[in-house]
Amino acid sequence: MDSVRVFLFFFFVATSLSAFEEKVRPILEKSCLKCHGGKKVKGKVDFSRILTEKDADANFELWETVVEVIEAGEMPPEDETPLSEADRKTIITWHQERSQTSIEAEASVFKPRRLSGPEYRNTLRSLFGFDLEVAVAKAEQTVVSDSSLVLKLLPTDPPGESGFINDTHRARLSPNIWDQYLHLGNAALEKLFSKSSRKQLSDLMGEPLADDWQPDDLLQQQAENLIRNFVPRALRRPVSEEQLSKILLGITGKEGVELLAATKFELKAILMSPRFLYRGLLMKGEPGRQQAVDQFELAERLSYFLWEDRPDDELTRLAIAGSLGNEKVLNAQVTRMLASPKARSLAGSFGTQWLGINSLDELVGKDPIRHHALKTQATDFLNYLFTEKRPVMELIDSKVTFVNQGTSGFYGKDRQRMKRYPHAKGIERQRTPHQKLELRHAEGRGGLLTMPGILTMNQGPIQRGTWMLRRILGVEIGDPPADTPPIKASPRGKNLTFRERFEAHRSDTSCARCHEKIDPLGFALEGYDKNGQFLLASDRKKNAKQAPRKIDTSGKLPSGEAFETFAELKEILLTKKREPIVRNIVEQTLAYALCRKLVRSDQAVVDALTKDLCENDGTWEILFQQIANSLPFRETIIESVNISHE
Repeated sequence: MDSVRVFLFFFFVATSLSAFEEKVRPILEKSCLKCHGGKKVKGKVDFSRILTEKDADANFELWETVVEVIEAGEMPPEDETPLSEADRKTIITWHQERSQTSIEAEASVFKPRRLSGPEYRNTLRSLFGFDLEVAVAKAEQTVVSDSSLVLKLLPTDPPGESGFINDTHRARLSPNIWDQYLHLGNAALEKLFSKSSRKQLSDLMGEPLADDWQPDDLLQQQAENLIRNFVPRALRRPVSEEQLSKILLGITGKEGVELLAATKFELKAILMSPRFLYRGLLMKGEPGRQQAVDQFELAERLSYFLWEDRPDDELTRLAIAGSLGNEKVLNAQVTRMLASPKARSLAGSFGTQWLGINSLDELVGKDPIRHHALKTQATDFLNYLFTEKRPVMELIDSKVTFVNQGTSGFYGKDRQRMKRYPHAKGIERQRTPHQKLELRHAEGRGGLLTMPGILTMNQGPIQRGTWMLRRILGVEIGDPPADTPPIKASPRGKNLTFRERFEAHRSDTSCARCHEKIDPLGFALEGYDKNGQFLLASDRKKNAKQAPRKIDTSGKLPSGEAFETFAELKEILLTKKREPIVRNIVEQTLAYALCRKLVRSDQAVVDALTKDLCENDGTWEILFQQIANSLPFRETIIESVNISHE
């Protein structure tokens, strides 16, 4: 009888193994772990950490590349034992079947995340009603960095697995950061009780203060009002009378200087509390099951997504009323919030991180006028798309751009319709705001891809093609090998173009797979110089003193579409490549909104949103509304009881 039980046990274990564990993992262990496992990890691919089908699903984006290199015969490399035909077929078949297996959308397990630097800065500002700033000498001819004391003191948040800095799940609260929070909390409270912030203090107390009022004049009732108003605003949800009473015990029976010190201490305790510094710790729910997030968590998720800031009074009021969960109400709030100046953070934070626009800081940082013009042109355009109901595909082509004195030279006759900006006396060059401009005559412009700043930060066909492939089409490609040889110079007596010299480089089989994707996109932009000037414009040809060199912008995509000019490539992007571009937009926006890397169960949401936006020429506003109403945004799984509400 015991032998039967043992047999049945091992039979059950064997039959319960997933196809990945039973068939695929043994192949990886045999043929791949030497270079992609344990201490030796090439290309950031570590198969030793992928043990189960669940692990494989968590790295779902990896398998398309794995299958691609296996089908091309590039992996294992030539100096290693090649995969047998049976092993190749096993991996490819498993991937095909797994990709076709439908999976329903699921909520993710809740993970606390600390406020990012910009979130903390904005939260303090909206909580107190003022900014904490450092004195910066401003001049038009010098580089002026952000004057925020918060961003000066707090270390820069590294991007999380999602690629965004609001993905702070693994960002530790170090002693150094804790000390900076303490310093900033003290600075905020000192400023609150200063004469310059009398209005803000009055607002938090809920009563006007006399002009000659001094902090030492603080009365017991004023201190209580301040705490009662401050605490729920700081914790981003209502606080029970029992909780408030415990805090108020700290100021009971005190007056004058002693009362002021006790009040500051209680306010500082809130500012240093994990309940303030982290998002979601006060979320109510039942551990161990998937459920809707509470109304205040939903308000918080929405406000930090669209504003990078705490919920305002209207969001809080709707959460208290319990109506924020209504789809129509939530959609109306998205529309309202996009109309607020705070929505600028979508362009300034989400847009710049997704598209790598901050790379301009390194390239043109020594020329602040040019830097300001190139960078803000891109962010002004993104802000226009995000907040004015523009179609998501207008990112690729648009009749609207934003131009100032620093960028007007790229736009030909259209610059003549710009409004004159008053020139400051005694200053030869100055920063000027961008003006919204309709494109009528400018050649080679329209959309983000041909903006001078984007072209400047991506100089050369390889860098431009790689940027477009990764940031716009969402294609994952690895970094080039460290031993990649440089492009050879032209042989003596021949004047070969870079493109002609590059053909020899890409003939290497280890380089060809990536370059057949990169090169057509990058060389299509050869009509633009390193500064983003369009070399093929009619007026430039007409006024040229000598015949311009022949520029070859033709290409053929791996999927077969051929083109002669970038304009023709753009048309391909708008039509045949519409779906992958929209899918990448959805994935990037959803990852930013959720503050985490997407997992396989998110793909059902990505598929549905991509299909809807493609079929209906959806706008950015609709995308934001759909994400706010999506299951992973509105639901969660709480593993254990959160921090005490006491």
